[in-house]
Amino acid sequence: MLGIAHEIRTVVDNVVVQLARMTPEEVSAKPSPDAWSKKQILGHLIDSAANNHQRFVRAAANVAHLFPPYNQNEWVRIQRYEESEWSELIALWSAYNRHLSDVIARMPESALSNPCDIGKEQPVPVDFVIRDYLRHLRHHVHQLFSRVV
Repeated sequence: MLGIAHEIRTVVDNVVVQLARMTPEEVSAKPSPDAWSKKQILGHLIDSAANNHQRFVRAAANVAHLFPPYNQNEWVRIQRYEESEWSELIALWSAYNRHLSDVIARMPESALSNPCDIGKEQPVPVDFVIRDYLRHLRHHVHQLFSRVV
């Protein structure tokens, strides 16, 4: 998992300066009424980090099969990320992902097959969740930079 941990840190290091250069108009604009703005996407990535942080730690303790479901749209709506300061969202997102990188790097290998509930019919091994976290992170980072406002 050291490679995944390193890749998460690399993603953060590679984009944090670019995120900081985005204008208030660019980060607040919604491509359509039902789509998220860049602020909301970054807020969603913070929520994803928070939920997965819990999953990773619970999996290491072998209690992640009891994790509650996560409704991403409700989390974004309730927290109203569109009203947040962009620089604060960037700081929180980057710090949280650096921390998750450390958590993943320190996870005992013996815990990687422990079951983790991600809202599917059956729990999946936490090593799958860790790999999927990186895939999900890359997907949304790509969205942040591919949208034309």
